[in-house]
Amino acid sequence: MPKLKIKKGDTVIVISGRDKGKTGEVLRAFPSENRVIVQGVAIARRHTRPRMGEPGGIVEKELKIHISNLAHVDPETGKPTRVGYKRLEDGRKVRFARRSGEVIDR
Repeated sequence: MPKLKIKKGDTVIVISGRDKGKTGEVLRAFPSENRVIVQGVAIARRHTRPRMGEPGGIVEKELKIHISNLAHVDPETGKPTRVGYKRLEDGRKVRFARRSGEVIDR
């Protein structure tokens, strides 16, 4: 399975596609497909029929988006950044923003 640098809970910005420039939080990651679901990005509308106990209408839901169309948001500047890895003094391996050097992992 491939290693993703984008994880659930990260704040990302869309760098290409119809939603270019939008930012949001990653709700779910699919490492085997190299795709994630981002809150408020790639929204599709589905028309549903009324069922027992459920009203009909137009339902909006987020679709999966490929990670090549996303970039991390730098915690300091709010601009897109690449991600690197480094070890801290206590031995933990953490992700950091290449633009500012700020640690992304909690």
